Amino acid sequence: MVMYKVRQLFKNEASGGILLMVAALLALFVANSPALEVYQSVLASKFTIGFEGFKLSKALILWINDFLMALFFLLVGLEVKREIVEGELSSLSQAQLPVVAAIGGMAVPALIYIMFNQADPIALRGWAIPAATDIAFALGVLALLKSRAPLFLKVLLTAIAIIDDLGAIVVIALFYTAELNMAAMGGAAVVLLCLLALNLSGTRAITPYLLLGLILWVFVLKSGVHATLAGVATAMAIPLSRVGGEYEPPLLRLEHGLAPWVAFCILPIFAFANAGVPLNGVDMATLTKGVSLGIIAGLVVGKLVGVFGVTWLMITLGLTSKPKDVNWIHILAVSALCGIGFTMSLFIGSLAFDEAAMFDQVRVGVLVGSTISALLGVALLLSTPPKEAKGG
Repeated sequence: MVMYKVRQLFKNEASGGILLMVAALLALFVANSPALEVYQSVLASKFTIGFEGFKLSKALILWINDFLMALFFLLVGLEVKREIVEGELSSLSQAQLPVVAAIGGMAVPALIYIMFNQADPIALRGWAIPAATDIAFALGVLALLKSRAPLFLKVLLTAIAIIDDLGAIVVIALFYTAELNMAAMGGAAVVLLCLLALNLSGTRAITPYLLLGLILWVFVLKSGVHATLAGVATAMAIPLSRVGGEYEPPLLRLEHGLAPWVAFCILPIFAFANAGVPLNGVDMATLTKGVSLGIIAGLVVGKLVGVFGVTWLMITLGLTSKPKDVNWIHILAVSALCGIGFTMSLFIGSLAFDEAAMFDQVRVGVLVGSTISALLGVALLLSTPPKEAKGG
């Protein structure tokens, strides 16, 4: 049953990754067609909810990036908690390889980006952009060559990406937080205590957690901390332990219910809203600007060197073992696929830069870097005979 759930998760992630590709290509097509003005106008249109005395009015693009992505981070939080409590990260022996590989895969791309932009303090705000990995997109690419990808590669890629997301959460909280509104922070703290009380009281219904999570999202939105972090905080409060003859604990019920919505709706919408960059002004000068070049080099070279280098070092030193059905080309391919930053990189880029010109450089860098990483990962897997890919 556990392996069935794992395969179902990979199936959802893989299909969602393919849909992400379609959404990104559609956004590029629309942004380079006569429909560009309509596309930009719709994303900039104001959408208001609330009542007299309390209203939230934001452009549609901000509802997508602040609210829908909070639901994505809710799912990320659920996955992180599950993996830490009872999954691939639940013991030191299981967690050490993906944890260290993920750290290497975040640190090296960030350092490479800084090297390209050290003289520009504004561009330096984007140092975390190439440190991200898009789990859905990466697994989608891996699924296209499933006959050449042992199951261990999917587990390793998923674990690295989850730790990567956890790192992104920390980065967003520490480095992309605006001036704090202490009153709103106080309100958020009260809601967090209520969530903790629900957990300690043994509440198994999911609805009360989600209602409090929505209130928390409003407070966090007003506090200056990025609102997506409310999703992670809510996830941490939802119970994972089983009670009595319960088939699925609340966390797993919510994760399984939310995963298809995130994979097939939320992330494609985000991709369509953020990947549309007009290419009529894009030339070699754009690709060689510090932000674009730093992102491309960080995703393509930084991820490959960081993930593979640390993994090779740990196996060579005998700190962990290499599964018998996995060869070095497999690990090199996974390291390359970690360079598919896409939605996470675009999201961090939207936090780093408000200026349209700078964000266009981010889009170009992320799209080019992620595409090269995907093609490199595919080429490496294609160089491995299918008969070596046991367990896929």
